[in-house]
Amino acid sequence: MTRVAVVGATGYAGRELLGLCQRHPGIDSITAMSAREGGAAAPLGPRGEWRLVPLDLEALGRDHDVVFTCLPHTVGVPVAKAALDGSAAPLVVDLSADHRFSDPLEFERIYSVSHPEPQLCDAAPYGLTEHARGDLAGARLVANPGCYPTASLLGILPLVDAGLVAAESRIVVDAKSGVSGAGKSPSEVTLYGNVNETMRAYGVGNHRHSPEILSRLGGASSPYKLSFVPHLAPMFRGMLATIYLEPAAGAGVESAARALEAAYAHEPFVHLMREPARTADVAGTNHCHLSVAEVDGAVVVTSAIDNLVKGAAGQALQNMNVVKGFDETWGLL
Repeated sequence: MTRVAVVGATGYAGRELLGLCQRHPGIDSITAMSAREGGAAAPLGPRGEWRLVPLDLEALGRDHDVVFTCLPHTVGVPVAKAALDGSAAPLVVDLSADHRFSDPLEFERIYSVSHPEPQLCDAAPYGLTEHARGDLAGARLVANPGCYPTASLLGILPLVDAGLVAAESRIVVDAKSGVSGAGKSPSEVTLYGNVNETMRAYGVGNHRHSPEILSRLGGASSPYKLSFVPHLAPMFRGMLATIYLEPAAGAGVESAARALEAAYAHEPFVHLMREPARTADVAGTNHCHLSVAEVDGAVVVTSAIDNLVKGAAGQALQNMNVVKGFDETWGLL
């Protein structure tokens, strides 16, 4: 019997998680928690209304086996801490950025706020599932990656690990996301009239996902430079990253394709495609589609995911499956 709580259930990622958990054969009960809307009934997906439970930190760690925190950075830290300290000793999967950096000072530098529980930073494996299964074994707290880092790193890591990217070279990531990536809180930027039939770059030179990507490539001692530019696309969900890499001596598009195929040949959710990846093909799924080509000597990888599923809720459930010993595809196929 697995009892799950989704904290922050009314946000986009929380809603997505509720629907995925309902399809999971190993989950027996789901509690939809909200600090601001507890006690209300809310239509949070295609399967009808949910009765939102007020956030109760004591009950969270006592009555649940898995807790998903879908909250803004730093807001969810006391929630995660209370759950981890609870008598049921639940697994906590954190969808915020709070535990993605093992060094709390690095978190403070990037997010301009001190980490409320710095001792937790080094306790959480970075849950890029296909590259983290060994780290996830026995975990109590999992840091779910950001959406842009997920799309980017799935395309980059196999080539870096195979030594196919030139040292001291610059990796360029040109990425587009649907407006759901900005979250549910209303803003002028995401008003329909400001996103329909237009596209814009944002966070140029200072997006927080840039150091997150680089941290997985060696951080401050990385042999690579990274130019990451995100764009807001006129769609609700979906993400496409186009990644430009300088090949190492003797490497090229054929060796890159072999490395990607070898890395993901037996993966249920990551697929190497013959044609450039499209967001429509992965919408609403936990799949990532990759393609690789050569452009004027550069190796170009395209990576398409659904930012709310593989980039958030789906990967969180996939990480839970690995830690709890479930079939990794449960709730996701």
